[in-house]
Amino acid sequence: MTVLSGLDLVWLALAAVAAGLVNALAGGGSLISFPALTAVGLAPLLANVTNTVALFPGYLGATLAQRRQLAGQGPRLRQLLPMAALGGLVGGLLLLNTGSRLFDQLVPWLILSGSLLLAIQGRVRAWVVARSERHGGSPSERWASLPVLVAAVYGGYFGAGLSVIVLAVLAMTLNDDLTRLNGLKQAIAFVTNLAAAALFLCFGQLSWPALLVMASGSLTGGALGGRLAGRIDPDVLRVVVVSVGLVVALLYFRR
Repeated sequence: MTVLSGLDLVWLALAAVAAGLVNALAGGGSLISFPALTAVGLAPLLANVTNTVALFPGYLGATLAQRRQLAGQGPRLRQLLPMAALGGLVGGLLLLNTGSRLFDQLVPWLILSGSLLLAIQGRVRAWVVARSERHGGSPSERWASLPVLVAAVYGGYFGAGLSVIVLAVLAMTLNDDLTRLNGLKQAIAFVTNLAAAALFLCFGQLSWPALLVMASGSLTGGALGGRLAGRIDPDVLRVVVVSVGLVVALLYFRR
């Protein structure tokens, strides 16, 4: 087990604050926190399990901070949150049954996929809205159930990019403004993370010093990001996160 210094823990706490804030505003915060964990010496599989549990408070804080955006979305929540919980459990089980060597090989591809989804999110949503207008009416909310389930399986398996993928899925299947979709994304990501985190706490190996400091940091960042939503241009933040994700993926490929 890697022994973490005081400086390592400070670094991880700051990374968790940034991850919680970015998750609340644009998604993709784990593209910051996961590499931070591997940078201090944690093996990728251990880092991923620890990262998933550590970011749970951030998802909770962001969801509570954006509860106003969830007003009137009760039917969506009742339909999609069970899919999120099921997917989180399935993804977590898959992760716990994946060998460390195989997971190490998958890491750069997983980070790259999350970054690319975030990069094309705006164009995909514009296409869906235009298609809906041509055919009249909005896409049925039932179409969101299966994509949310698949996204949640990914999120339970690999925390990095969960918010990115969920928001992209919602943008492709639902017609609504991004503020309300972002609130819905927070709730779905929270339930997915909760299911996977509960599984990992029972059966997974965790770095407890990293987990404790990052949990506090992610809660702070998530609450702050939730309050700043609507005040910061998400497109600018999205470009930053995509750039970071691509650089991180390239570094992992080179390793």
